[in-house]
Amino acid sequence: MAKDKRADYKASNIQVLEGLEAVRKRPAMYIGDTGQRGLHHLINEVVDNSIDEALAGHCDHIIVSINTDGSMTIEDNGRGIPVDKHPKLGIPAVEVVLTKLHAGGKFDKDTYKVSGGLHGVGVSCVNALSTLFTAEIHRDKKIYKMSFERGITKTPLTTEGKTDRTGTIITFLPDSTIFTQTVEFKFNIIAERMRELAFLNPQVTIELIDYREEDEELGKEIYHYEGGVRDFVKYLDEARETHMPAPIYIEGEVEGVPVEMAMQYNSSYAENVHSYVNNINTREGGTHVSGFRRALTRSLKNYADKNNIIKSNSKVSISGEDFREGLTAVLSVKVAEPQFEGQTKTKLGNSEVQSAVEVTVYDQLNEYLEQNPKTAKKIIEKVVLAAEAREAARKARQLVQRKSVMSGGGLPGKLADCSIKDPEHCEVYLVEGDSAGGSAKMGRNRSFQAILPLRGKILNVEKAKINKILENKEIQAMITALGTGVGHGEEDFDVERLRYHKIIIMTDADVDGSHIRTLLLTFFYRYMRPLIDNGHMYIATPPLYRITAGKNIEYAWDDDTRDKLINDLKKRKKKFDVSRYKGLGEMNPEQLWETTMDPETRTLQQVTIESAAGADKMFSTLMGDEVAPRREFIERNSKYAKLDI
Repeated sequence: MAKDKRADYKASNIQVLEGLEAVRKRPAMYIGDTGQRGLHHLINEVVDNSIDEALAGHCDHIIVSINTDGSMTIEDNGRGIPVDKHPKLGIPAVEVVLTKLHAGGKFDKDTYKVSGGLHGVGVSCVNALSTLFTAEIHRDKKIYKMSFERGITKTPLTTEGKTDRTGTIITFLPDSTIFTQTVEFKFNIIAERMRELAFLNPQVTIELIDYREEDEELGKEIYHYEGGVRDFVKYLDEARETHMPAPIYIEGEVEGVPVEMAMQYNSSYAENVHSYVNNINTREGGTHVSGFRRALTRSLKNYADKNNIIKSNSKVSISGEDFREGLTAVLSVKVAEPQFEGQTKTKLGNSEVQSAVEVTVYDQLNEYLEQNPKTAKKIIEKVVLAAEAREAARKARQLVQRKSVMSGGGLPGKLADCSIKDPEHCEVYLVEGDSAGGSAKMGRNRSFQAILPLRGKILNVEKAKINKILENKEIQAMITALGTGVGHGEEDFDVERLRYHKIIIMTDADVDGSHIRTLLLTFFYRYMRPLIDNGHMYIATPPLYRITAGKNIEYAWDDDTRDKLINDLKKRKKKFDVSRYKGLGEMNPEQLWETTMDPETRTLQQVTIESAAGADKMFSTLMGDEVAPRREFIERNSKYAKLDI
């Protein structure tokens, strides 16, 4: 009889992970994941400590450097981490902070009233996940140094010399055995977060230096915005036509909750509210956003009623979302004990914050409207137009639903659906053109892969009202196929009704294909954003080259891989032929399946939103009305482009 393994469960089976072993054993529990996102999160954990020093009034300059060996250095002019011995542990306080979980000054509200690092695990996690970690502390007229390896003290705290300044310099090199996908830091990803922090903390100057870049001008940026969140709103709306001379600025404090926000209306048709708690981007909103929306609706509605701007015989009724169409706002609150909820822990749950924001915004917005009647009237007129467009959109939705019912099964005719009905195991390819769509339909696995060919370029939703968007046939087909509905209200959009848990955009690897992909991503970001937030959006990456040597066929997804394959064939003195794919339609069904659709061999890029503000800025720049910001963006990023001539 087989021995019951459950009987062997005893004290010796209980594992106790000492020190930072737990972080190395399960790194994703502490930093989210071990991919590119988790790698860059390490920087945020260290920089957040410097920002907390700034919030406490002790730091105004931070230097973030990407070093030539792939390590990062973060330097600030704060007070410096304490170096005296900890009363209970008997080791230097800096060693406690860098090697113990849940250790730090963030729990002592006399030291830090508010902080971005909530759990006291930040910088010690960075230490645990680095092959090299050094701390240089300038404090008490002395320079102290200490180094670590994978969280273990390598050289104890020593005094290196004298200094007249104060501050902390942290250098770390990520462990490639933990970050197996990549240990290469991306300048643009770091820049997005540093710029955001500089907007939210106008008292701080942040320098970002990339020593890997030969051109000093390209490798250095300085962020300092005296206008704070006002400058943030101007930056976000740079590519949009605004309806106001300057953003409305609101600042106040209610029951110990400081509230700061800036807002302005523009010519777009989307709501762009970016909210922060202690510098943390609350992508899922929360009580502070609820308080802002309530105050905005009450204030504008009261003003309109008082001044009889919305006529009593108006054909449409105004709803809360109408007051937010074309609104860009940045809301920042500081909370001593924030409580986060939601799937990604980016939704604020503190009930007291809602009333603090609502009272502050309502009172000061009323005052602004009374003092600026011309701007107030423009805002209300835009609200009425938004309500009319919403009513037209409602009728357009009904028309789409009626057409679906009249056409039979309710799904678009050109959709080749899959046989499995469980959304978790289903995926749909949005394919550019009927030719590629035909190959994809023939090459797919019919059980779980659906194909929806899209003809031509869809409408640029950045420049269109929702009712016009819903009249576009290709957009209608996508909405019907996905099954979620479209829009921002709970009645309009429900991610639970999604028919496919993978939505894969598959376009040609050329200029037109890139444009179509950008148009599609703009639509999903503006009107179906939960699909991106919940990780359902992907981009297929078809190969660029096919290298044929006799009966052997190899594929290359970039120029470097192509060159390596060619050099290998030359060394082996093999005859070969290289062909460049101009479009998906050139591939036969077998090739398309093998390279781009087979889950065993394909490469999918998941679409994520690291910074909602950055994504908002990107889409408005690329797809908006203003030409100058788009030209500047292209010139600035042209060095990353590959031309197919």
